[in-house]
Amino acid sequence: MPIDRAAAETFVWSAARLLDRHRYSLRCAGGPAQPVIDALRGYRNPDGGFGHALEPDLRCPGSQPAPTLYALEILNEAGAADSDMARDARAFVASIAAPDGGIPSALPGFESYPHAPWWTGLDAEPGSFLTLGLAAAVHAGGADGDDWLDRATRWSWRAIETTERPGGYWLKYACAFLDAVPDAERARAAIASLAARAGPSAVAPVGGVEGEALRPLDFSPLSGSRSRGLVGESQVAAHLDAVESGQQEDGGWMFDWLAWSPAQTADWRGNVTIRALTWLRDNGRL
Repeated sequence: MPIDRAAAETFVWSAARLLDRHRYSLRCAGGPAQPVIDALRGYRNPDGGFGHALEPDLRCPGSQPAPTLYALEILNEAGAADSDMARDARAFVASIAAPDGGIPSALPGFESYPHAPWWTGLDAEPGSFLTLGLAAAVHAGGADGDDWLDRATRWSWRAIETTERPGGYWLKYACAFLDAVPDAERARAAIASLAARAGPSAVAPVGGVEGEALRPLDFSPLSGSRSRGLVGESQVAAHLDAVESGQQEDGGWMFDWLAWSPAQTADWRGNVTIRALTWLRDNGRL
């Protein structure tokens, strides 16, 4: 059924955090980019990385790979991939990388701050799926001549072409990388190979963090992208139907992983409401 766009907008203005209100204005209402950049600056640290609960499930102030990935994605949204903020974020990423370009899931120091239970016990060794996501974001922003990006790209190709059982967030960020990396021919071949290796999980819900299921639009949000070779259009249509029916009575959308704190819940709900509206718009439902 059609969504209530006015109710969704009211939800964003009433409940989303400042950054996401500006993102909504930019992405869905033709607003300016500069307020997004200005709001994002509040999550930035002197080392160029990002923290301060930009990733709502990781609420430490210090710089971490996951919120820095979100910051780079938001800077891409705002057309600021070549800004000083983006360059400093890339320098932070390079500073925490292993010699082969791999990036750990998290850096030490967050444990004494509020965080979702799934962050506890993560392997701190470099080479997590965040390597794929960060390389994807930097490629999508059009950066080149970056030594870390060259190393991370080689790491990502090797991981994508050799991992036997892809799934979850690894598969999500592998798709993002393959959509953004310049070598289109190799990327399409890798998508075909991933589809064969992932099997039914490429089109059925795949487990993410606690209680979460990743679905077709998580892997391939844009029609016509390379990653659509991994998911069928009928599965995408079914997921869009589910997104349409998922609007809550207050106009927003709810996430399906653990809601473990009021602030985390409010932060994520604004984020996933913008995500739902963007998915629907970019796939012809709005």
